[in-house]
Amino acid sequence: MEQQRRDPRGALVRPYAVTRGRTEPRQDIALEAVLMASPAQINESRFAGHDKHRIAMVCEGRPESLAEIAAYTRLPLGVARVLVADMVAEGLLTLQTAAPATGYEERMEMLGRVLSGLREL
Repeated sequence: MEQQRRDPRGALVRPYAVTRGRTEPRQDIALEAVLMASPAQINESRFAGHDKHRIAMVCEGRPESLAEIAAYTRLPLGVARVLVADMVAEGLLTLQTAAPATGYEERMEMLGRVLSGLREL
């Protein structure tokens, strides 16, 4: 009996179907921006779709960054960015802080701190 082969594109197609093919968020949210969901927002997210509800649950009662949300939900970062921006616009997530616009040196320093922190895990 011949084993069925999976289309390797399937793993990438589904997440982008969630965003209806959009690759650009409604608003620019930095990777390190802090997001939270209140109990009322979590309740409302149940009606916004499975992926948005999962994102709200990740942010329940504790601040999470956009990068952490993508990692916890196992969504590609681009997809998570679009969904999170939609959720902020729809009032399903609260954007606590956004990183100020910084120059190249400041971004490289921040990335270095992130890498150092990951190595400690």
